Amino acid sequence: MTIVHGFDWPDRLVIGTVGQPGERTFYLQARAGRQLVSIALEKQQSAALAERIEEILDELMTEDGNPFSVPALTPEGLVDNDPLEQPVEEQFRAGAMGLGWDPATAQIVIEAFPIIEVDAEEFDGLEEIEIEVEPEEVMVVRIPVGTARAFAKRTREVVGAGRPICPLCSVPMDSEDHVCELPDGFQ
Repeated sequence: MTIVHGFDWPDRLVIGTVGQPGERTFYLQARAGRQLVSIALEKQQSAALAERIEEILDELMTEDGNPFSVPALTPEGLVDNDPLEQPVEEQFRAGAMGLGWDPATAQIVIEAFPIIEVDAEEFDGLEEIEIEVEPEEVMVVRIPVGTARAFAKRTREVVGAGRPICPLCSVPMDSEDHVCELPDGFQ
């Protein structure tokens, strides 16, 4: 049976990090009352989540009359620049993630599923196999459009706060002593 960490109207939902740039661990953290759940995820997952939320919100704004009152910018009262709540205890590391829209409640729905490890040796020699595995736990968070806009903005800022990207080789620069590793043919 799957344990569902559900947050229908969380008091707080943020992405934050632990560690120094270049060694940061990203967390999706939700709190409702005393319930606090932190899910580890990759920087790329964080960036993709923010980007896709923005796309959904922008699409909803184009509907005739903006029936869900989607704000174009982050509502001032919803800005959250505070660090992750302590202690940050990883519930699980996210593998697959889902994102949807519930028009009945006018909420963005975020789902995070743990990475499921499969022993490849068990299936050695099989050409094609379909595996249905029910995860041990899942996180499901439902947030209104204003909160979603604030969440996406903060997430973009957190992702962008890492090491600067070299404009020549597109590799994160660890220090001022960065040496580009340009592809062959560049000098």
